[in-house]
Amino acid sequence: MIELLPGFPDAVVAAACRGHVTREDYDSVLIPRVAEALKKHDAVRVYYQIGDDFNGIDPGAVWEDIVVGVSHLPHWDRIAVVTDIGWIRTTMNMFGFLVPGKVRVFPASEVDAARKWIVSV
Repeated sequence: MIELLPGFPDAVVAAACRGHVTREDYDSVLIPRVAEALKKHDAVRVYYQIGDDFNGIDPGAVWEDIVVGVSHLPHWDRIAVVTDIGWIRTTMNMFGFLVPGKVRVFPASEVDAARKWIVSV
């Protein structure tokens, strides 16, 4: 499940991921929010919080993630990923350099620092 998080500026797509993520989650929640942000801003930031109760992602959701990421590649300004899940932290640290914007991975204990970083000038 993906849910949008309140309290962030318009140019920040903020979401939390819990349980099992499906393609429908991307199609109904995340993609419309990204599209909305890109209508108003040339550069968009992403704050993505992945809970310890995350237990998987459908192949269709992985595909949507890739499509959204690549199709808007020049528009990503910053990406903050907050998680304690080891394989996600490792993957983001290994491939974050492929994103033209800045990518930082934060442990869950640093959620406040992640929120400050994603909105900072």
